[in-house]
Amino acid sequence: MPRSVLQLDPRDNVLIALIDFKSGEEIEFSGQTYVLTNNVPAKHKFAMRSLTPGDNIIMYGVLVGRAMKAIAAGELLTTGNIHHQAADFHEQSGEFHWTPPDISRWKEKTFLGYRRSDGQVGTRNYWLVVPLVFCENKNIQVLKQALEEELGFASPQLYRQQVAELAKSYREGRTAAQDIAAAPLPPRQRLFDNVDGIRFLLHEGGCGGTREDSNNLCGLIAGYIHHPNVAGATVLSLGCQHAQIGILREEIRKRNPTFDKPLYILEQQRSGSEAAMVSEAIRQTFHGLVEADKARRTPAPLSSLCVGLKCGGSDGFSGISANPAIGHTADLLASLGGRTILSEFPELCGVEQEFINRGKSHAVGSRFIQLMRDYAARAAAVGSAFEMNPSPGNMRDGLLTDAMKSAGAAKKGGTSPMTAVLDYPEYSTEPGLNLQCTPGNDVECVTAQVGAGASVVLFTSGLGTPTGNPIAPVVKLSTNSILAQRMHDIIDIDTGAIVAGEKTIQRMGEDILDLVVRVASGEVRTKAEVKAQEDFIPWKRGVSL
Repeated sequence: MPRSVLQLDPRDNVLIALIDFKSGEEIEFSGQTYVLTNNVPAKHKFAMRSLTPGDNIIMYGVLVGRAMKAIAAGELLTTGNIHHQAADFHEQSGEFHWTPPDISRWKEKTFLGYRRSDGQVGTRNYWLVVPLVFCENKNIQVLKQALEEELGFASPQLYRQQVAELAKSYREGRTAAQDIAAAPLPPRQRLFDNVDGIRFLLHEGGCGGTREDSNNLCGLIAGYIHHPNVAGATVLSLGCQHAQIGILREEIRKRNPTFDKPLYILEQQRSGSEAAMVSEAIRQTFHGLVEADKARRTPAPLSSLCVGLKCGGSDGFSGISANPAIGHTADLLASLGGRTILSEFPELCGVEQEFINRGKSHAVGSRFIQLMRDYAARAAAVGSAFEMNPSPGNMRDGLLTDAMKSAGAAKKGGTSPMTAVLDYPEYSTEPGLNLQCTPGNDVECVTAQVGAGASVVLFTSGLGTPTGNPIAPVVKLSTNSILAQRMHDIIDIDTGAIVAGEKTIQRMGEDILDLVVRVASGEVRTKAEVKAQEDFIPWKRGVSL
């Protein structure tokens, strides 16, 4: 008989409903009978014993909230009867011991990737076109219009034909135009078969904000240029902005002192005219693409992979199914010598001590403490404490407090040692689990993870989000099968079988790694890639959660 409720840890004083329950229903669990005092929707929680005001709410074995009023055994937890509460944290005490999972199945396995001269291996082969300041966004769009379609890189024009047919029907006085369905225009043949595309980044930074933000933008762009999925780049600068060319070059040197990719930087205020700069940018980019087309995929060990771990549009099943599943994938990669990046610092609130204790050294744990406290202080200074993190959708689907959301989000990090802590926008180099200081905001976080070297991103969702990235494939995992069926066009893997008890977390994590290898080899394009979901938002520090 399928299970209907779940206790995540023996210390917990709440049960999670895996199906919808009606008020008055009797629930049998572990020898106890609970009579529900109200309707309890799937993904939500009810109390296992009577709670008085001030009592702790425990889930995953950690503090996730505090009772605001008396709560009866069998009563639904809501934002009206509990509020956010998280445990404090302190320096690491004791040594961390870890038993790695069995990796014999993948020990000799390889993926087909693009080897770069610095030893990194890419999962895609892109050319990058990016502005140093928002003033150049229009010129980037001009380059996109000129290059993409003529070189065969433009995405299928799915809706353009529909608009043309609607316009034609209107001109001819026909009224059935609304019945015309979208039909893609035939794509042009690609000129460069070994280049996956040209990626044109747009942003609103580089000047007019803080120097910290413009410097971080240069570091982020440097991370994208240094990224193994990028063969070379064209950069447009105005000239007078805070984000100077010299800062960008220095940030590139920090990441690779022997950087040798084709890099073309043009400055409009030094050009004879805008037209002259754009024309030169097209000429140089074309020559760069000729060089990029010489790259070929060759076998590389799985230790060359760097995988981002992200959740967005989370629900009450996120910490039960998809998050722990990719956590097991992360443990497999750590055992294989690969890198993983866990970010979203506001969504590690309340589980800090677990990660501090998993630090490979005292220094790693101390840096995590410093960055977490600095971030919390910045957020509080602008009236955005971590407890304000859960969105209306999160709370509607059972994630009532930030600590509750965090306890489930942390499962993405698996159980392996924390080997490095990165401040934004630093680049990852240390094998194993890297923690990175970013917001929980979906696009800002994925943008930062890729800027730190993630060549594939695993993105879990319970509510559904179409987020992708310009240069790294983003694999979408649904926490529940209803979402996978409803939004099948954005979901790559359904982990709902874990909730149903049909598949273990370990088996699902292994299946995910198998797909990561196929995606990394170019055998599979993710749904986000097919839909040309290419989101890019640099983080303006201290503003986002």
